[in-house]
Amino acid sequence: MSERETPPAGGATPAPHPRLAALVERARQRAGNAPPAIGLVHPCDALALSAAARIAEAGIARPVLVGPRDGIERAAEAAQLDAGAFEIVDTPAHAPEAAARAVALARDGALGALMKGSLHTDELMSAVVKRDAGLRTETRISHAFVFDLPRYPKLLSLADCVVNIAPDLKTKRDILTNAVRLLQRALEIAAPKVGIVAAVETVNPAIPATLDAHALVQMAREGAFEGALVEGPFGFDNAFSAEAARIKKIDSQVAGDADLLLMPDLNASNMLYKSFIYVGGGDCAGLVQGARVPIVITSRADSVASRIASVALAVLAMPVSGDDR
Repeated sequence: MSERETPPAGGATPAPHPRLAALVERARQRAGNAPPAIGLVHPCDALALSAAARIAEAGIARPVLVGPRDGIERAAEAAQLDAGAFEIVDTPAHAPEAAARAVALARDGALGALMKGSLHTDELMSAVVKRDAGLRTETRISHAFVFDLPRYPKLLSLADCVVNIAPDLKTKRDILTNAVRLLQRALEIAAPKVGIVAAVETVNPAIPATLDAHALVQMAREGAFEGALVEGPFGFDNAFSAEAARIKKIDSQVAGDADLLLMPDLNASNMLYKSFIYVGGGDCAGLVQGARVPIVITSRADSVASRIASVALAVLAMPVSGDDR
């Protein structure tokens, strides 16, 4: 991913993303006067500290900086920020130690979510999935993006673009379960429409993704994804466009109106994700699911708006009283 803070080539004005802005506003209302604590893990560069300041300014969460105090203070100085404005949990200098401390705080209930700072993703996730001291649950870890696309009439989610490289059928079932729950809880979509995407829209034994899609649709009919309407396989064209589905004589309640696209593997999903951003003019929020708390994994390339929206998504994904899903 490359830097998205600058305007597109040619000086064009970036497309507005009002649906993500509305997501942030919902999180602000949810947070009220007591924003939940989010642990910013090893925030030892100016970009991470600037993100903390923007999160606090947005009023959606209370950043807790977990890392070496001297490194945090140097980063704050570079960002022209006052480190004293934040709660700091001092740790040894090595990033894995900051990750372990943040995970322990989350496990003990002191943090409602985690956000990657200036450490490597693997360093954070290794602490998260550690069996004896991490944040693992019985659910497989997966990731979902929520996109605001200028040419799509509503928010569109995409899974899994980050975590699972070549998911088998069981893994796809878990990815879909996580993503459906995210849409139901965070986006308040009681009956998400899900399109299972493959290269073609017909079941072909030579294309395993179509067999998986057929199996997932059967699981849905048997109640595996409570509340969701799951259809597939779809080619991307007829999942995204009702007109394309009509031309191909595909009778579907999902085509052109999907809330979630489940992709066949990381190669396809990551390329589509970047196409949505760089060609489609979209922006997104992203979240790791399946751990005890939501986890925001950002890239240095992410726009400020994307970072804020991702934290908003994490806030909206947190369980509310009486909800133990």
